[in-house]
This record gives sequence, C-alpha cells and structure tokens, in this order.
Amino acid sequence: MGEHDKAKRGIPPKEDFSSWYASIVEIGDLVDKRYPIKGMDVWRPYGWKAMKLIDGITHSEMERTNHEEVNFPLLIPEDLLDKENKLVAKLKAAREAGIDPSEMRFDEEVEGFKKEVYWVKNAGENELDVPMFLRPTSETAMYTIFPLWIRSHTDLPLKTYQIVNTFRYETKQTRSFIRVREIHFFEAHTAHVDEECASAQIKEDLEIVNNIMSDLCLPVIISKRPVWDTFPGAWYTIAIDVIMPNGRTLQVASCHHYRDQWAEAFGMTYEDAGGIKKNCHQTTYGMSERLLGAVVGTHGDDNGLIFPPKIAPIQVVIMPVAAHKNEDVMNTVNMVSETLRNHGLRTHIDARKIRPGQKFYDWEIKGVPLRLEIGPRDIENGTAFAARRTGGKSPISIADIVSEVNNELSEIAAELSDRCNNTYSKMVQKLNSMDDQIDDSIVYEIAFDGSDSDAEILEKNTGLTILGDDILPYDEPQKCIITGKMTTRKQHIGKMY
Repeated sequence: MGEHDKAKRGIPPKEDFSSWYASIVEIGDLVDKRYPIKGMDVWRPYGWKAMKLIDGITHSEMERTNHEEVNFPLLIPEDLLDKENKLVAKLKAAREAGIDPSEMRFDEEVEGFKKEVYWVKNAGENELDVPMFLRPTSETAMYTIFPLWIRSHTDLPLKTYQIVNTFRYETKQTRSFIRVREIHFFEAHTAHVDEECASAQIKEDLEIVNNIMSDLCLPVIISKRPVWDTFPGAWYTIAIDVIMPNGRTLQVASCHHYRDQWAEAFGMTYEDAGGIKKNCHQTTYGMSERLLGAVVGTHGDDNGLIFPPKIAPIQVVIMPVAAHKNEDVMNTVNMVSETLRNHGLRTHIDARKIRPGQKFYDWEIKGVPLRLEIGPRDIENGTAFAARRTGGKSPISIADIVSEVNNELSEIAAELSDRCNNTYSKMVQKLNSMDDQIDDSIVYEIAFDGSDSDAEILEKNTGLTILGDDILPYDEPQKCIITGKMTTRKQHIGKMY
C-alpha cells in the first residue's frame, strides 16, 4: 500500500455520497460524533474555525446593512409557545379556507412546535409552575420584547440579528451539519412601518444571500415556496437551496415576509407621524450550519475536503524542505508566514519530522487551498513552490509573496465556482413532458402554472417535490407541463433533504 493509499484509508469514494460525507466530516477534523447524545456533535477546533469564518462573513453583511446584534435567552415559557401555536393555527385555517385571517377566531388547538422542542419542567427538585422549552427559533421570545422597544415610527425600521444555538428534537436520521438536534443558527428579525418597507427588506436579504453564496462558491436555486410548503405564520417564504452531489436539494437559508400577522397577535404597534396607531410589518431571515454542510458536500473530492479560500481555517500551509541542509530555509519559511499573516492571511507552518508525502496527504484531506514548499533551491531562485488543492503547481516570487498568494487564492475560488456551475448545469435539466424518464438524482426545471391538485399529480407521478417559483421567471411564455397553458412561471422539482 502506497503512502497516498494509507492516508486515504477510511475515505469512501465520493460517488457513494452518504458514506463519503459521514466519513469526511470526522476524518477532516470538523466534528467528533462520539458525544453521548444523538444528533449533537462536538465541534473540533478546525470545524469550529470554519463555521466562525462563515459567521464572520454574515456579521460583515449585517453591519453593512445596519442590522444590530442582540442576544435573547435560550429558555422560553410554555405560554408563549401556546400563543404562537394559536396564531399559526388561525393563519393555517384561514389559508385553507381561503379567507382573511382577521375573520378567523382563536379557538383551534394545534401542536405546532410542541413535539419538536426540548422541555425544562424542573428547577432543582422544584417543579416549575410554567414549564419552559429550549428555543427552536426566537420569534416568540423576541416579539414579547419588541413592543417594549417600538413606540413611534421613529423607532422603525428595527433590524436585529443573533447567532445562537437552537434545539429541535429531530426524529429522522441525523447527519452532521445537515440534520442535527442542536443547531448553530443565524436569525435576523426586522420590523417596519408597512408591507412595502418589509418587502424592500426581503430584497436586501436576497442581496446578502448572493454575497455570502459567492464567498462560499456555491450556486443556489432561490424560490418562492408553494403555499402548502410555506410556514403558516408567513405571508410567503423565499428559500435558498444548494444542490448536493447526490442530486438532493439542501435548504441552507430562508426569508419570511410576515406582513402584520405576528404584530397583531403580539401587540407590536407604533404611532405614525399623525399619531395614529398601526401594526408593524415584519420579516425574518435564517441560516444555519447547513452552510458548512453544503461547502463540505459540494467542494470535497475523493481525497478529502476542499475549502473555499474565504472560509478556509488555514489558507496557506508552508512546508520547509531539506531545512537541515540550509538554515536559511526555516528563516525564509518564518518570514513568508509572518508577512502573509501581517496581510490578513491564515497560515500554518508544518515543520513535523515526517515524510513530505504524509504531510501532503494530511493537508489534502483537510482541504487547505494552497501549499507552499520552500527548500534550498527555491531560496536560490527567490521562489516558493505553490501547489493548489484544486490542481496545478508553479513557482511564485517570494519578493511579491502577498500579491502572488492572493492571486493563487483568487484562482482557486474561481476554479471552485466554475466546477460548481458546471456540475449545476449537468444536475439541473429541463423537463418538457410528463412522459420523460425521471432520474431522482437530477433537479428538473419546469414551466408550471397549475393548481394544488395539478401539483399533487406532478409530485405523485415524478416522486419529486416542488421547490417553488424561481425568483427569475422565463423571458418568454412556455407551456405548463400539466395544464398546457402558456406561462412564464419557472419552477424546479427534486428530492429534498
């Protein structure tokens, strides 16, 4: 068995995606799954660093768009969940009856999140008068306090966000980052004077999404979810889906427009310039550690992880070669590392006394974008030997090391984006007729303008799920795949995680 084979031992081929993914998150030192609660992995330093770098991009986008960070308590009293459940039940019933929610009474019981949450019913040996639960998301916690912060139209818009852990009792098979019980979660909650201002916020959210996905080198499908797949508490939901290598779609983010439905239930009002009391209109925008799951699954290969440079815990690993033959080698390695660090790059020096081949494979598994080797001959030539994780090797100038390394990292990011776009174009195919053979590892683009019952026929006959209306419709009308009517509505169907 060669050195490479030894290093790769334990990594199944990516073609067997489920096995590959389950293995690589541990072999790549992202998580440890041995914690004695199912669906609650331990973040290892390397994985946590990657997640915090994604959070850093999110923080920057929030700062740029004037959102302010808050931190709400983890525990929520049961009566707030009951309040949410009554609201959601009312909205759901109104939607099903096709009438305005204001015409519905608050009298229908609904479980809502009740079966999905973790309960706290005792404090020490005392039974709590009001049981509490660990937040599955923070609407009820926040919307209890927001009315105390909002008095006048001058207090709006209120734009807040937090990055916290949320908890859901997940009963399906768990999978690191993709389906877990303790979720590393980002949530933005905003309040506005009217529907138009809230809609403008959704538009801003989608700009933020595009910036983040660009940094992660991930192509996405952005869809307005169909009514039956919209959270009943929302007027509409826009979901952001990544296509994973097995053809399944993974929802990594969503934006909800709430109109004034929650404000009505939670008394979230303001006085306008004329002193008239009005309900706020609200939005939420959520993302989770699924972003890291999408990065792992999309970019990795048979040899391990590949990190996009913007979120790589180590962007450049520097390896001294034959340092025992010339003391200038380590001096140069240290100088190069320090220079790069001073310019904001994340570096690591690997001076371990092991065979170079073993080092190469270790960093290959961890997905470090760029490897630099510096030996006596390189010093004579004034170069470092650069090897990209995406393939390709060349000498680069030590005198211009910062600009050279930045160029290399830009090329790696561009290569990852190109690969994803190529894969995306193969995995998204147009379906023109219901007679076509269906492959459930493909996401199909369709023209669809049918009713709920037409959608049911479509999903039943294909075995796939409708993602919803693409936010970019067709330029020219096309024939609806079920009704034959001409429509510009572009939709996608596929297998969802």
